[in-house]
Amino acid sequence: MSIKPVTSRDNPHYKQLRQLASSSPARRKFGKTLLDGVHLCEAWLEHRGRPELCVFSENARHHPEVSGILERCLSMDVECIQLPDALFSPLSQVEQGVALLFMVPVPVAQTTVAPDTPTVLLDKLQDPGNLGSILRSAAAAGIRQVICGEGTAAAWSPKVLRAGMGAHFVLDVIEQADLGQWMASATVPVYATSSHATVSIFDMPLRAPCAWLFGHEGAGVSPELLSRVTTVLAIPQQAGVESMNVAAAAAVCLFEQRRQLLLDR
Repeated sequence: MSIKPVTSRDNPHYKQLRQLASSSPARRKFGKTLLDGVHLCEAWLEHRGRPELCVFSENARHHPEVSGILERCLSMDVECIQLPDALFSPLSQVEQGVALLFMVPVPVAQTTVAPDTPTVLLDKLQDPGNLGSILRSAAAAGIRQVICGEGTAAAWSPKVLRAGMGAHFVLDVIEQADLGQWMASATVPVYATSSHATVSIFDMPLRAPCAWLFGHEGAGVSPELLSRVTTVLAIPQQAGVESMNVAAAAAVCLFEQRRQLLLDR
């Protein structure tokens, strides 16, 4: 398949790309999203394979990294579209980035969620940067599935994808899930954190598979879900300091567990 130049804002492909770039309802309607930049596109090729569409600007066409990705896409018979810089700019939210996008399908969520798998549960997490950071930490720590409860930010939005840096492609990410129902059927312990807890995370044996529950940036985990956890743990921190950011707290928890697992090797 050859490269197709597109110069009109009325082109059907371009109209769809504009919708996907700016509208969460459009992404849900079409079941597609955009990957913005070289890193995410390379990660998709490595872990998921063929994108539906490759889009790049005129100025980026001969960029060494773009040229390599373009060759791979053409070899896989992917439709490739070249846009003038002025048309590409509204599609990207990356400043000073390489003008490359993939349009890809949003993976269909599983209808059943394994109750015995190392898991991260997210309760009404709102900030896309926090969500992407947690996905990135989860993937690096060896977590296999992340379950997003109702009210959590859309995991496959461009902002979350950029913050996740490819973590989405090695995780099972389930959205709009009933966290209470999953917790009721879970066969692994479920842990949450609180500054009021008396048991330190560093004193808790964490070598067995478990689930971690993290909540809203301001309100934290809902009282109803918190009442269902196995143990509430504290992350020791300096007295008088404001509570830790949820993405940082998640990283501490996941890598303390990782540290304990590595001690057994």
